[in-house]
Amino acid sequence: MSAPANGLDALAAAVLQPGFVGTTPPPWVCRWLGEGLGAVVLFARNVVDPDQVAALTAGLRAERPDVLVAIDEEAGDVTRFESARGSSRPGNLALGVVDDPALTEEVAHDLGTELAAAGITLNFAPDADVNSNPDNPVIGVRAFGADADLAARHTAAWVRGLQAGGVAACAKHFPGHGDTRVDSHHDLPAILADRERLDAVELAPFRAAVAAGVQAVMTGHLLVPALDRDLPATLSPRILGTLLRDELGFQGVVVTDAIEMRAVAGRYGLAGAAVRALAAGADAICVGGEHADEATARHLRDAIVAAVAAGDLPEERLAEAAKRVGQLAAWSTAARSARPGPTDRPAGENPVGLVAARRAIRLTVDRSGALPLPLSGPAHVVEFEPPRNIAIGPETPWGLAAPLADLVPGTTGVRFAESDVPADPAAGSAGRPLVLVVRDLHRHGWMRAAVERALAARPDAVVVELGVPALVVGRLHLATHGATRVASRAAVELLTGAG
Repeated sequence: MSAPANGLDALAAAVLQPGFVGTTPPPWVCRWLGEGLGAVVLFARNVVDPDQVAALTAGLRAERPDVLVAIDEEAGDVTRFESARGSSRPGNLALGVVDDPALTEEVAHDLGTELAAAGITLNFAPDADVNSNPDNPVIGVRAFGADADLAARHTAAWVRGLQAGGVAACAKHFPGHGDTRVDSHHDLPAILADRERLDAVELAPFRAAVAAGVQAVMTGHLLVPALDRDLPATLSPRILGTLLRDELGFQGVVVTDAIEMRAVAGRYGLAGAAVRALAAGADAICVGGEHADEATARHLRDAIVAAVAAGDLPEERLAEAAKRVGQLAAWSTAARSARPGPTDRPAGENPVGLVAARRAIRLTVDRSGALPLPLSGPAHVVEFEPPRNIAIGPETPWGLAAPLADLVPGTTGVRFAESDVPADPAAGSAGRPLVLVVRDLHRHGWMRAAVERALAARPDAVVVELGVPALVVGRLHLATHGATRVASRAAVELLTGAG
């Protein structure tokens, strides 16, 4: 183990949370851990399976025993830990539809024990946004729902469950990303609500998270004029200090959303955004989704040190941030020691997640025709692929064609994007059941038109919505409230009568 470094360099390194490439700790990360680096962030590129992650985190702790190891595992459509197969747990919207906080807490606890067993100590979840805008392009099924009270009680339950499992929770994206039409990965969204509305809606789940003892809060790269007319939340002392610290009473770690996102880096530069965030009251800078290299980490560390020297970032503020990161590391070390033992089940099997996914399915039936369930034999599945939500990994599988074919041999499937959808999407389905699979049908005009054409040709088709079911069409509509592996399995069980 390397000897720890001292001085401003070490303080600056302590507040960084860089990502890296590879499934083992790279030499530069090991060296930096001995020089003060306080945390790292794992992405899908770092994950093969739980045993490999456990070996990776053990290698990190060989260099620094209290290093924070973070991951962005929402246990829904956004999954890093199970990115290669899809999540074995339903996401937030499914849990919100069931509306059983005890189940939500159980699912989160199950996740916490699995992450803790793999050596992960900080999870960038739950998503505490209220998805009050159904056209939101980046939140959607990641939120518990559009009702603030529902989102608040499930946010609190998720926090309790995850942290009881031994992993620190991080409520996001403060002060609330639900009522937006812009994805902050691409540009700066604006929340135009007045303060009364913010208190009643956006802030309610964060108040609940703080009351539940959440260890971290992640900022949203959002402009909220009712709180700060000029600066996005990540860079705003009024939002991070006056609101989050003073009014909501949060004393844990404030983590930025990925600092390389265009909403802030596009306006202030990578280093400029990081320094401004720390000055505003953030304690940790998340980076490395796109810039996962030592040069980026060094650039940020040096910029932070230079800002202290220039008087743009008070040294006391940097020391306070590093102290909070250290306190979270101490909490995580104690939580690891007290965590429950690993679950005894076959790899990839999750009875808690499957029960929750089954409970989340909702059927809407138009009884003008015969109910086409269970399917009478091998089906033809047509999946419509919307533009990718950048928060969801491109490697994560989704859909019904593959799991249905596993259960019913002879099932066929096709997938169409907007650019290649045919005039007759139902072609190839003659003589067999037709299943139309959509994601957020209400948000995509081309998809609606294609589904209308398919239903005109095959009114007996089953429509399966894997996204937000804001638009219900067809004689039989099945909503899973998420595109996770376990949600697809639950849907297939229902379609075939196997469940």
